[in-house]
Order: sequence, then C-alpha cells, then structure tokens
Amino acid sequence: MEFPFEVDVVFGERITTVDQHLRPSGRRGPTVTQVNLQRQLMTIIDEMGKASAKAQNLPAPITSASRMQTNRHVLYILKDNELKPTGKGVVIGFLKVGYKKLFVLDRHGAHNEVEPLCLLDFYVHESLQRHGYGKELFEHMLQHERVEPYQLAVDRPSEKLLCFLRKHYSLRETIPQVNNFVVFEGFFDHQHAPAKKLPPKRAEEEIKPYSLTDREFLKEEVEPPWPLNQSRSLTRSSSLGNSPVRSCLKPFLNEQELLKNLRLCPSHSAAHHLLNGETGSPAAQRRRTR
Repeated sequence: MEFPFEVDVVFGERITTVDQHLRPSGRRGPTVTQVNLQRQLMTIIDEMGKASAKAQNLPAPITSASRMQTNRHVLYILKDNELKPTGKGVVIGFLKVGYKKLFVLDRHGAHNEVEPLCLLDFYVHESLQRHGYGKELFEHMLQHERVEPYQLAVDRPSEKLLCFLRKHYSLRETIPQVNNFVVFEGFFDHQHAPAKKLPPKRAEEEIKPYSLTDREFLKEEVEPPWPLNQSRSLTRSSSLGNSPVRSCLKPFLNEQELLKNLRLCPSHSAAHHLLNGETGSPAAQRRRTR
C-alpha cells in the first residue's frame, strides 16, 4: 500500500513494532518532526485497518489509531524498501496481537479462565499475497512474543487465515468455542492459570452447644435461704410467672432443710405457722376453726 509521504522515514526497520503510545520502535523524543511522523503513522494505521476490514467483509475496521491508544495491543508493520514504484516505499501488511482474559472450553466441555496472547488482526495487501510476506511477519511476531502458534487464540479468523495456519503450522484440529475465538489442539498443554490465593483456613475450635450468653441464661442461680430471698422472689415472679410463695419454697426439699432455715429467723411468725403445717395468719386460723 502506497502513501503520499516517505514510508521509510516513518519506519526505520523492515518490521516495526508500534504500541499504544503510537511510537514506532527505535524512535525517541517529542520533536516537531516526531509529531509529524506520528500523524503519518496514524494515517498508515487507519488506512491499513480499513483495507483489512474490507478484505474480511467486516462492517467496520477493528484496527485504527484511536483503538490502539485505548488498548494495550501491539502492531507489527511490515514495509519493503525495494518496492518503490513512486520512490516513497510501501507498506506490505500488519499483524496485531494483545493479551485478553477469556473463558474458553476444553475438549471435556469445562470452562477455563485464561489470558493468552490473541491474534486480533492480520492483513497483507492483496497484490503482495502468496509471496512469503505473511510468513515473514508471523514468524517475527512469534519470536518477539516468545510463543508457539498453538498457544495463540485467534479472533474471528477468516478462511484465508485458517488456511495459512494449516499450511505453515499444521494447525488443523480446533476446539469449538461459544465465543468468536478459535483455539487449536495443544492450546491447554502450556496454559498456566494464575494461582488464586485462598484465605487461610481457620483453626478448628471446640464445638460449643450454646454460647456464653445462652449458658448463663440457662444456669440456675443459687438463692439465699428463705425468708432473705423473698424480696428477690417478688422481683423474679413477674418475669418468670411464679408466685412469691412458690419461689420462696422452691429451695426447700424436705423438713430437715426447712427446720435448718427456720433457725436462722426464729422470730418470724409466718415461719412458725409453716412449721406447724398452718397456712395463713393466726387470725385466719381462728376464724376457720369457729
């Protein structure tokens, strides 16, 4: 593809790497000349992206200068120094890759979360296809990224690209996916998912049937001997639904314990009547006997 400016000036190497900063490899410094070169580079990327979309029958380009600036993708652009019909050089093609987090299916139908290097766009000008330029560009990318062809995930490959991979890299058997990406046999052989740190396991503790609050509530309080506990019993009777007399007599289990407690308060008249088996006051007893 030809352009109305010197392609050799924009790209100093035969295959130039361009990242999201739109700075061709080997060039530094924001000079005035560099700003003009960046504009020319953006023009090349946009025009090549349009040509790739047209060749793949896509409704819109998937490669452009603006997309490059908003994604961490890498472009490999191939130029030719000898094909100079106008004396300005030509751009043969480009290849775009980038790492993406994907959910892919293996041969067993299990979902796997991986982040492989993805082949996102690949284009060689129609007039220069079948001359080995695509293979040269692809090999340079593999060496620079240090990956094998079967480790790549290919985004929406065209039939030409599938034939290219089948011819040069023997990638024939694909693993069906539900998304637009295609992976080949051997893809999962070298995929190492990042280890996820799990929270530390808590030490096993003694199983407790009740909490401390429950156990304190269920624990029966030890009450003082009658009648010292009568005022307390009156308070508890409203909450527990018991009468004061029942609460007072609750601790006494037999006559010996009753006698023992009566010795603590011998002047209490109600105690003497309870000891004699009487209930109520002496006046009440006389009324009943009459």
